[in-house]
Amino acid sequence: MPKCDHCSAHVSERFVRVFADADGQVRACPDCSANAGIAEVARERAREARV
Repeated sequence: MPKCDHCSAHVSERFVRVFADADGQVRACPDCSANAGIAEVARERAREARV
């Protein structure tokens, strides 16, 4: 069952597909990270994927 590495809360498989790093780690779930921060990380990963 996927979980947040920060608070160990359950996260959905869909959340993991979108926000996990290359190793499948979820650094922060919506409960322990501001949505703006999640969006920023998603944009950063999208830029890295294009390189």
